[in-house]
Amino acid sequence: MRTGHSRRWTTCLVIAAVAGSVAGCGDSPGTTAAPAPRPASDTRQPTEAERAAERAALAAYAGYLEASREASRTSDPRHPKLTRFLADPLLTRVRVTLRETRRHGAVRTGTLRSDPSVTAVSLDGSPPTVEIQDCLDATAYRLVYAKDKRVVPGSGGTRHLATATATRYPDGRWLISSGAAHEDQPC
Repeated sequence: MRTGHSRRWTTCLVIAAVAGSVAGCGDSPGTTAAPAPRPASDTRQPTEAERAAERAALAAYAGYLEASREASRTSDPRHPKLTRFLADPLLTRVRVTLRETRRHGAVRTGTLRSDPSVTAVSLDGSPPTVEIQDCLDATAYRLVYAKDKRVVPGSGGTRHLATATATRYPDGRWLISSGAAHEDQPC
């Protein structure tokens, strides 16, 4: 009986780990298509407004990754930096993942490497958005039990594609509102 219960906890933790290498990137791996990269034949130069949007979106994305890493070190779903860089529905997904990870006594340790790029800018949309594609290297980013630092079985990280959407809100802030880890798509 105890073994079955322990196995269920491990399964829940692995699901939390797979749900997103960055404390819950959003959708399950491979459930959303990655945005197509900008065509090489697109020689149009971005406007200053588009370049500013790209910079702001990438800054929000970097802040999101850092806030997620900090929150994951203690599995804190109320980490104050999360709301500085994330918006719903992604904020809720990240918090749920952190809450489940904490409930099972796990935290994240190690290093997460990122190499993001902008794939699309839509300033005419309502709201304006910027699509980001990233190659996340989570091979040195581990889910471990907080009590004894043992690695959670089956939670090994990979190097995979991740996508995110930055949205500009009426107050002018760019926040990451959605994201997905595409663990079935190595990079």
